[in-house]
Order: sequence, then structure tokens, then C-alpha cells
Amino acid sequence: MRAAIEAASKRIAGHIRTTPIIRLEAGAWGLDTNIAHLVLKLEHLQQTGSFKPRGAFNRILSHHVPSAGVIAASGGNHGVAVAYAAQQLGHRAEIFVPEQCPPVKVERLRNYGARVRMVGASYADALVASEARAAQTGALVVHAYDQPEVVAGQGTVGYEFAQQAPDLDTILVAVGGGGLIGGIAAWFEGNVRVIGVEPEAASGMTAALKAGKPIDVEVGGIAADSLGARQVGMIAFSLVERYVDRVILIQDEHIRAAQRALWNDLRIVAEPGGATAAAALISRAYQPAPGERVGIVICGGNTDPAQLA
Repeated sequence: MRAAIEAASKRIAGHIRTTPIIRLEAGAWGLDTNIAHLVLKLEHLQQTGSFKPRGAFNRILSHHVPSAGVIAASGGNHGVAVAYAAQQLGHRAEIFVPEQCPPVKVERLRNYGARVRMVGASYADALVASEARAAQTGALVVHAYDQPEVVAGQGTVGYEFAQQAPDLDTILVAVGGGGLIGGIAAWFEGNVRVIGVEPEAASGMTAALKAGKPIDVEVGGIAADSLGARQVGMIAFSLVERYVDRVILIQDEHIRAAQRALWNDLRIVAEPGGATAAAALISRAYQPAPGERVGIVICGGNTDPAQLA
């Protein structure tokens, strides 16, 4: 997988941004100055406001795209990324989203020229509808998290982070369908401790690890639009099972508190899913060892800033 990630990095260069990092001052977020050194990867500054264009571009650029264009199902961020990539590459895009998709994301989909279809109550409903439509049209399917090219594209976050902060001991990563954490874990292959952070209300990876395979779970909570996969991807599950140290569950109230802390302390506007990894540290659900160097991926910023007041 590391070779695929390196190839993806070259393939998508020029289409995506190399997002910056920021090293926080000693004592940030009330942590003892001797406890941890914190480094944030600001992936919410990526094109379209999340890490998702990495996988979308890698998938589309790896295949011939038919005249029907590309098709995807999404809780929001993936669809926006696919619409953006298709627009940039001159392809048509049809995006299926659940009816609960935040208006800000639906508006962005349309601004990128995508045909938007709002179907069902969850991402899973939108996925079923998109698969039926793809069978009719022959459009190239760009899955939100369970395709090799998508996982490799998301893995370029880890590839970049390793170059920018080669001294990390641990990286905290939010978990939805698993594409991001799977790709990051595949890059590090256990050489850096990777820890997943998952909302209690959308705990698909925790359930999969307990069951020994991906299984359906009920999803809800404030991060459902970006982390609300009913079942995690098989590719990601196998990588998480092999390379991820553990997955921590976080309550919605702690995710909201992390959003406020990111805004108040750093003026970072993060959506709930984008703040979930930070919530593990801010809530003390993850306790760093003395001197531990901890990386945190801020993976999405598509939210209404007024909600952070």
C-alpha cells in the first residue's frame, strides 16, 4: 500500500493542496507543559474543506471516465470533493446525499455543477440509490471510503504529515467509513502509533473490531454527516486491524467542546467530524505519556461558523 500511496501523491500533485501543520505552544488546552507536544495537520484547509479530494482525484485519474461521468454517494464532504474533482477534470458528476445533508454542503455540490439527488435518511440509503443509478448509466463509481484508489489517496495525508513532522510518536485520526485512518495507518505501518477516534453515536469501527468483521450499526449524533457510515469499509477494516493501536469512543458533548476550543484558541473552524480527533485529547479520553509527540488531523471544516458561538 505504501507504493500505492506514493504513486497517488504524484498523481494528484497539482490538483490538491499540501496542507500546513501548526505546532502548539507548551501548555495548550490545559495539558501540563511536560506532558505532550502537539502538532495539528490542518487538512480542513484542503480544497473543498476536507481531506476528501485526495481520494476523489486519485480514483478518477486512475480510470477512464465514460461520457456518463462520475457518480458518488456521500454524507456531504465526499460528494463535494467528487463534484469538485469532476468539474476540474471536465467530467459530469451525479451525487446522492441523504435528506439530512447540511444545506451548506448541498449548496456547494450545486456550485460545483453536480446533479444532486437527496435520498433517504442516511448515507446507506443514498449509497443504495447511487449504486442502482450507476448500473443504469455506466458512470464511474467513486466510493466514499472502500476503494483501493480512494484509500491510497487519503493515505497521502499520512505521507505529507510524516515529511512535515517526522518526530511524531502518535497520530489521532477521526473514523467514519475508515478511508482516512486506513490510508494513514497503511503509510506508517506501525512505525508511528495511530489511534482512531470515533463518535459513540456512530461507532462502526469499534463494532467491527469487536465482531471481527464490518457489521451494520445505527448511526446518529452531531458528526453523522461526515462520520456516519453504517458499515466501515473492508479495506479500511483490514488496515485498522493490522496497524491501528486502538479506537477511542467520544461523546457528542466532547466533540462540540473541541469545536469551541479549536475556534476560541486557534480560530480554526472545524465541523464536528473535523474536531473529533482533537476531542480525544481535549476531553482527556486520550492521555499522552510524558514528552509524547502527538499529531492530530483536523480533517474537515464544512460547517456554519455561527454554530461555534
